[in-house]
Amino acid sequence: MLELSKQFPAYQFVVAKAPGTEDSFYEPLLQPYNNVSSVRNQTYQLLSQSVAALVTSGTATLETALFGVPEIVCYKGSAISYQIAKRLVKVKYICLVNLIMDKPVVKELIQNDLTTQNLHTELTSLLTDKVKRAALASDYEALRQLLSLGGNASGKAAESITRFMNGKQ
Repeated sequence: MLELSKQFPAYQFVVAKAPGTEDSFYEPLLQPYNNVSSVRNQTYQLLSQSVAALVTSGTATLETALFGVPEIVCYKGSAISYQIAKRLVKVKYICLVNLIMDKPVVKELIQNDLTTQNLHTELTSLLTDKVKRAALASDYEALRQLLSLGGNASGKAAESITRFMNGKQ
């Protein structure tokens, strides 16, 4: 993801530092990249100003969608861990947005698909394709509606995932 920043010199990339991870971890990683900075404990402020996001899997994908920020979900773990998880957990998607919507709303680049070239292609598309951005905005609105029906958004998300896991789509 950091290498991608070199291909978009007109954009400012900002890393939202993970809680509990020391600044000393980030400093040597970010230093070679002129258009990359970082923030801590300002994720929502960052999302409110973002035109696009590269997001690791987890609740961050859902938060990013609820802020209306076009995103690419990026996840790469150890090959062994991925193969074990792939065999134990049978899901169509890895990110909450796609799981809840039960369709590929946001692009997931997982394991070997997470390359600089694929990131470049997808980010370029998010930044320039007005039709894609409009469709994504529409899907994000449908996601908000789905989560707001009768309240209990986290419960509904859990029920949706449980139904899928039990094969009762």
